[in-house]
Amino acid sequence: MTDLSMAKVPFAFAQSLENFPDDPPLSIPQDLHQQINDLLELAQGYIEAGDYQNAIALYEQTATLDDENAKIYSGIGYLYTLQGNFLAASQAYQKALSIDPENPDFYYALGYSFANAGKYNDAATAYYYAIDLEPENIQHYIGLGVILLRQQNYAKAEEVYYSMIALDPNNQEAYEIMGKALIEQQRFNDAIVFLEKVINSFPDSTELRLQLASTKFYQGEVTQALDLLKQAERIAPNHYKIFVKTGIILEKQNLYEDALTAYRRAIYLNPKSIEAQAGIGRILLIKKDYLGATVIYQELLKTIPNNPDAYYGLALSYQRRGLKKEAKLALNTARQLYLDYHNSEGVQQVNRLDREL
Repeated sequence: MTDLSMAKVPFAFAQSLENFPDDPPLSIPQDLHQQINDLLELAQGYIEAGDYQNAIALYEQTATLDDENAKIYSGIGYLYTLQGNFLAASQAYQKALSIDPENPDFYYALGYSFANAGKYNDAATAYYYAIDLEPENIQHYIGLGVILLRQQNYAKAEEVYYSMIALDPNNQEAYEIMGKALIEQQRFNDAIVFLEKVINSFPDSTELRLQLASTKFYQGEVTQALDLLKQAERIAPNHYKIFVKTGIILEKQNLYEDALTAYRRAIYLNPKSIEAQAGIGRILLIKKDYLGATVIYQELLKTIPNNPDAYYGLALSYQRRGLKKEAKLALNTARQLYLDYHNSEGVQQVNRLDREL
């Protein structure tokens, strides 16, 4: 999946959290304005301490005192974003937009929240509104481009790419979106020509080198792919995605020990890397370290609790350990999730293991 980090977190609202309140409307008495001020100042202390839950509670209390202040609701949305509660964030931004419907920043933040909540159609709509209101802000196009890739709408993603380079011919994210669109369409020859050309313009871009490495690998040029990853590592030695990609290539070459080393390096750099954890789980199953695989898949499900592949891997590790009851429970969950995602291949995989049990 395309990394949503291309669409930047709406950090603009971090400053707004420190600048409340604006001059109060005439309808708000001075003593009430002072009360709002005190609550927001107290909330700022919680924010600085990283206690977002209490900060949100104070913001919500403030909203009951001044329910026509869109910035208060945008602040709530931003705090929910920091918590990773993107559905709640989207609701807060929708409330802000009901008060200030011409604010492109709110639409951008709403799109970001919907995107991270997996509501891609709603996210795309929000980004389109942001573009309509502020057509020269390239961040809106980046957000939309990432979502279109998630939706596999590659023709529209390419249109967005051309809009972006018309605004800013030197925007690196635009080329990353286009490269991803070509790869996802399996237009590998076009992707290689495109990426080899643009890498010269962005020699420090890790993402473009990762894309080119992937393309070379898909074309069977494994040595060149690994060489490109080594180049990327020299440029950005602490970029966990380099080691994830290295691990994937080595795993597919059946070089399991080397792949495990790469995945573990990725986990060291980013303990929440889903791809690296999943890779370690797969290799531990191959190495017959079933207890280790169980632990990895249990940890993975704490990060992605609705992932059918993780439940299937957990079921497999339980089955190999002779824990049939636990395996059955994990399999049933995996089956239901595969059905929810309309993944017939996943359902067949579950049914095969179920018959073994």
